[in-house]
Amino acid sequence: MTKKSLSIREKTIFDGVFTKYFLKSLFKLWFKLSGWKVCEFPPEGAGVAIAAPHTSNWDFIYALGAAILQDVKIYFSIKDSMCKIPVLGTWLMWLGAMPIDRSPKGQGQVEQIKAFIDSQKGSRVFFLFTPEGTRGAVTKWKTGFYHVAQGCDLPIFLAKVDYQSKETGVFHTFKLTGDKENDIQAIQASYKSVHGKFPKEQYPPYIGQLPSISESEAAIIRALYSFKGVATKMEISAKAKLAELSSNMLTLLIDKGLLEKSAEHSKNAATAYQLTFAGKGYFLHLAPSH
Repeated sequence: MTKKSLSIREKTIFDGVFTKYFLKSLFKLWFKLSGWKVCEFPPEGAGVAIAAPHTSNWDFIYALGAAILQDVKIYFSIKDSMCKIPVLGTWLMWLGAMPIDRSPKGQGQVEQIKAFIDSQKGSRVFFLFTPEGTRGAVTKWKTGFYHVAQGCDLPIFLAKVDYQSKETGVFHTFKLTGDKENDIQAIQASYKSVHGKFPKEQYPPYIGQLPSISESEAAIIRALYSFKGVATKMEISAKAKLAELSSNMLTLLIDKGLLEKSAEHSKNAATAYQLTFAGKGYFLHLAPSH
């Protein structure tokens, strides 16, 4: 007799009176006493959430607190064999484990998520991935989260646990462009300024807090990101709605490593500018969504 495959459990720790009242009150008090805060604009609906950097078991606790405080349901992938172990399996499923059957006859992760989303009707549901894959030092990300987001036609929620600013939660909703390499590099650039509990173990390497910029400089970055390529000084000024855009402002952003002159423009054309990957990463912190 063929054993029935496990599927995502609809009711988890994130549902019910225990979480709604007890855990939410507990985390609210703890965050207030410890000085932690949750990112201001929680995304709506479903998405693939990545949490980085991951250097400590405490990361999960702070991420869990942010989810509970903002009425978010989190699901995480795990081998279905773990979920079939008596008692332990039931407990894991209650915590939000998403059983993955990797056998030829098993239902794939993308198919599971697609079927489950249809039952949630607009609820905040995050399918969580840790691209570093481990708490130890790594030299690259696992990019399965990108394929899942692409296959399910979902945005990627960029989540963080920053031990310097004491902020946790989703800071940006990233919409895939279809250019995987470019998207991954921009996302990784945004995490270089997030301070993990053990920054020497995180990837990408921590380079320090975001450089300070003025409101006008922020408007330039927003304008250039919207162009998805290069733009001239005149185009930037019009898009950013700046009455005056000086060359000095552009030079300052170049010095900060957020902007660069485009190598594509010809000698006879006006100078064009584009964001560096550091600039694209900075933008992801400027805008909750785009």
